[in-house]
Amino acid sequence: MPTSQAEAFYEREAHDRFLPTVYTRGPWDAGSQHAGPPAALLGLAVEQRPGGRPGMRVARLTYEIMRPVPLRPLTVTSRVLRAGRSVELVEAALTPDGGEEVMRVTALLMKTAPDSVPEVSPGPQVPGPGQVTPEAFFPVPWDQGYHTAMDVRFAAGSFLEPGPATAWMRMRVPLVAGEDIAPLSRVLTAADSGNGVSAALDFRRYVFINADLTVSLHRHPEGEWVCLDARTAVDGAGIGLAESALHDEKGPLGRGTQTLYVAERG
Repeated sequence: MPTSQAEAFYEREAHDRFLPTVYTRGPWDAGSQHAGPPAALLGLAVEQRPGGRPGMRVARLTYEIMRPVPLRPLTVTSRVLRAGRSVELVEAALTPDGGEEVMRVTALLMKTAPDSVPEVSPGPQVPGPGQVTPEAFFPVPWDQGYHTAMDVRFAAGSFLEPGPATAWMRMRVPLVAGEDIAPLSRVLTAADSGNGVSAALDFRRYVFINADLTVSLHRHPEGEWVCLDARTAVDGAGIGLAESALHDEKGPLGRGTQTLYVAERG
């Protein structure tokens, strides 16, 4: 059960130890976290790694989700796998109290030099969050959780309408109590929702669980809102792929992909 009542996803108990709140709870299991907040927590560990060099920016994160993340205190570890002149490879992992490692990320960081090359990036490609109306999550059997901590607005599709969808998402609470929200955290808290936003099958009859998440960013995110322009493909053998074009209000900024285990419930 949640170990903190803070108005945030987590409370930092020590530099590398975090207490989850009710807002991390996912929609499927009362005892497990939605993978978005833990993904953001690992991203924060990458950005705050000891000895981090200035001018290095996260360009790609690949997560392995070994098992559900429980609503228990989490210890975060990180280490630099390679530190080159232009690229850096960093690994971070989450381990709950009394349990095994549940989630790991390998992050690629690249050296930046502002205005060193011409910028090639399109402008806004989807209707902005101010042009669409808020929409509630699909029915969830508990009052508080990830579904109440995120503001969601659909520009196309909906949670209850199978198929591709375009959804803007915004955090209503900080990732860590008393700390400013990092731009990367806003993207990572939302990115794991791609398979739910673009559900190709009825969630009441089928599960479509992602065992991984990869987020690639060509541009640093700006503003509070993140858009997932998402679609899902499913093979009859039970493997699926959810792909999300990631946007902020300035325009496209990257892409997220999730490999899905798909099966009939029960």
